[in-house]
Amino acid sequence: MEVILRDHVENVGRRGEIVRVADGYARNFLLPRNLALPATDANKKRVERERKIVETRESEDRQAAEAIATRLTALDLSIARRVGENDQLYGSVTNADIAELLAQKGFELDRRKILLPDPIKTLGETTIPVKLHRDVTARLRVSVVKET
Repeated sequence: MEVILRDHVENVGRRGEIVRVADGYARNFLLPRNLALPATDANKKRVERERKIVETRESEDRQAAEAIATRLTALDLSIARRVGENDQLYGSVTNADIAELLAQKGFELDRRKILLPDPIKTLGETTIPVKLHRDVTARLRVSVVKET
């Protein structure tokens, strides 16, 4: 069955594409969740109108994310933590700690956008990716220093 995707669907296609999928997948998953429409002429026109609106909104969101990314890249964060012998941290620095520090600096970001694979458990500087938009990822420098 041919359908027009109304939203990005992982491993199927992007918004506005006409794709061929199994009949059951379209009937039982894509159509009930409004992720796709049957590929008719009327639906093609409807999706084209929606696409233009979404593209303008998407470009505005991307520009806003790029502006935030430039501000985040210029920022140097420093987190003070207690350390034991051999400069070993008590605990670790997580993405929630970084989100809280960013909130103090005036950046309201969801902690899930901070792509910290593992908590930071050592002193020093670390570069952390922050996913602000599907196409925009900022690099944030975080220094973990001894607490005095």
